[in-house]
Amino acid sequence: MTFEPEKLGQSRSDLAEVLRDQRKRAGRTQTWLARRCTMSQTKVSNIESGKLTPSLVDVELILEALGADEAISTEILSLARRANTEWQDHWSSRRRGLDKKQNELARLEAVSKEFRFFLLSMITGLLATPDYVRASIADVPGDQSKTVTKKLERQQVLHESSKSFTFILTEQAVRWPLLPPMAMSVQLDRLASVSRIPNVRLGVIPLSGHIPERPLNTFTVYDRRMATVETGTGALILRDHRDVAAYLNDFETYERYAIFGNDCRKLLEEWSMIFTRQR
Repeated sequence: MTFEPEKLGQSRSDLAEVLRDQRKRAGRTQTWLARRCTMSQTKVSNIESGKLTPSLVDVELILEALGADEAISTEILSLARRANTEWQDHWSSRRRGLDKKQNELARLEAVSKEFRFFLLSMITGLLATPDYVRASIADVPGDQSKTVTKKLERQQVLHESSKSFTFILTEQAVRWPLLPPMAMSVQLDRLASVSRIPNVRLGVIPLSGHIPERPLNTFTVYDRRMATVETGTGALILRDHRDVAAYLNDFETYERYAIFGNDCRKLLEEWSMIFTRQR
């Protein structure tokens, strides 16, 4: 199925309406449908009112219970797929202000417990030094002081013991010289320091040996319910369980190639020294 970015995430009300119409055409009540799909009546009500976006599995169960024909099911499932996918382009984020994006991320981090970051080409804001944060948004016009402050404030979430974080960085992400050598050395020391936080696992994948994988994007998985995938012009927000499961599987694959703990810190120290000698 081809996605039109401007329509992604904007189909929830349409999905709610079409599912409600299908139930009424079948002459069934919400209570009957809930019982057939092993859902609560409240959940069915919230789906039909647009308060809750159903997963594709939920929609499949509903359509099967209602006896929808194949053509209608295909159309509704396509709509459900779009409703579970959102596109956030960089230009819109910049127009609204990157500080507002930081507020959104902070709210997401507040309600999530388990975080998995796969960092292909750069270091994420939760791990960055102030210099690295400023350099990462240097191409954005205007005063970025609020954004820098909020990015650094968000790092406090790493110390919340009720949450767990796993960061996997490629060697390219760690060593990409976004800053002058001494500042990069400080950034690598920051990574080593974060790796000692009890609820944080930080690993690196060295560019050596044989790695028969081909990662294409930086991505983050929040708990087991949402994945965000970074592209050059924006980010995809994926909520369908099959998409999330695919990225969880990718993460577990890359995790097997990563080096953690003291071995990781030893590598970071070696790379930090290389930057130090370049000054």
